[in-house]
Amino acid sequence: MKKTAPYLRQLLLLRSEWMEDRLMANAAKRGYADITPAMARLFAYLAGKPVALSDLARKLSVSRQAVHKLALESARMGYVEFITSETDARVKLLKFTTKGRNMSLTAENDLIEIERVLAKQLGSERMHLLKEALATPWSSEDKDRRRTET
Repeated sequence: MKKTAPYLRQLLLLRSEWMEDRLMANAAKRGYADITPAMARLFAYLAGKPVALSDLARKLSVSRQAVHKLALESARMGYVEFITSETDARVKLLKFTTKGRNMSLTAENDLIEIERVLAKQLGSERMHLLKEALATPWSSEDKDRRRTET
């Protein structure tokens, strides 16, 4: 039987796991061992601005209830807090607390270092091409979505 090379999806998942493993190991070393991979994915979408739970659920492709449970646990740990939307009192937003912002800045610095190490391994030109390819919209829906997220 003919052996096929790994699909792009498999390669992307493996590389994503590689980065997440390093990020989580660094978090543990820096006093954030209580953060789970699910929380790390949630926190990645909080980039400095409050986000509605329903938007987080859509971006994470999980139920609103799952996001709410994860947000409650993260709030209990002091990383995030719930606030009411200024435009719709029915909408709850999630935002970082001071502790959460400090953790996020630490993670951002760790990601920069992980990318630096990876660029050294791959070479700066290949790293640039990789990031450029991944940042390019892959479909018209992707272009539309990126336009609305910025």
